[in-house]
Amino acid sequence: MSPSPHSQGETPVTRPRVVATDLDGTLVRSDGTVSERTHAVVRRLGDAGVHVVLVTARPPRWLPSLADLAGEHGTAVILNGAAVYEFATGTLEQVHGFERAAAAALVDDLRAAIPGVAFVLERVDGPVYDPGFVSTHPVPDEARSVDVATTLRASGDPRDDGPGAVVGKILARHDDLGHDELYARVTDVVGDRAILAYSGAHALAELSAPGVTKAAGLARWCAAHGLAAADVWAFGDMPNDVPMLAWAGHGVAVANAHPAVLAAADARTASNDDDGVATYLEQLLM
Repeated sequence: MSPSPHSQGETPVTRPRVVATDLDGTLVRSDGTVSERTHAVVRRLGDAGVHVVLVTARPPRWLPSLADLAGEHGTAVILNGAAVYEFATGTLEQVHGFERAAAAALVDDLRAAIPGVAFVLERVDGPVYDPGFVSTHPVPDEARSVDVATTLRASGDPRDDGPGAVVGKILARHDDLGHDELYARVTDVVGDRAILAYSGAHALAELSAPGVTKAAGLARWCAAHGLAAADVWAFGDMPNDVPMLAWAGHGVAVANAHPAVLAAADARTASNDDDGVATYLEQLLM
């Protein structure tokens, strides 16, 4: 997306019908909070008839804490575009995950090429952790810890059959590899069999099924509601946000964004810690 006349931070004249925003590093501050100023802007947008859609790499279990922000009828496109989460019901819709055989082949090939790599499968029914996966986030008490490859084949466990076993995202980590080396080696192995997205998590490779991006997930949701790319303003900070900013009618990067995001955006706003999204959107509500 080439720079527009709004690249110095001016807002376009046409009001959006949808505001689509990333969470961590964009709408959410570095300390994990969402300011009251941001809450107020989101509420006012809803009152003005503008849909606010949260578009995030987060899995479903990290969404309930944002129910107050999202509102009664809130929606999130989650897992880097693999599904839509409805806050009112806690259910997933429009799920687009890996085919089981394809996910199993990826796990096998990555283990053969990168000995010591460990995985998490982010499934519709919750995460499955390799016993050797060291998580930097709290692991849910109900999470399964088992060789993930067994769950992708005939494991004998009824939980591994049916719609709940659909894998929306595969996470790969290696305790002894730095970020750049891990990404390079994973990229060599997966080729075009998966999309490797970078959402800001250090030394954690996030794999989505082919064709699954934040842009694709948001586009599906918009199409289902009679909305077009031109109706959307999108906000982001990391490379996994670039397709969404490029697809939307107007893309905005926060000041703390990755250089690739700053280059792709139509406009810039203040950082996440300075309520950049709220600052930009307040101009709509004056």
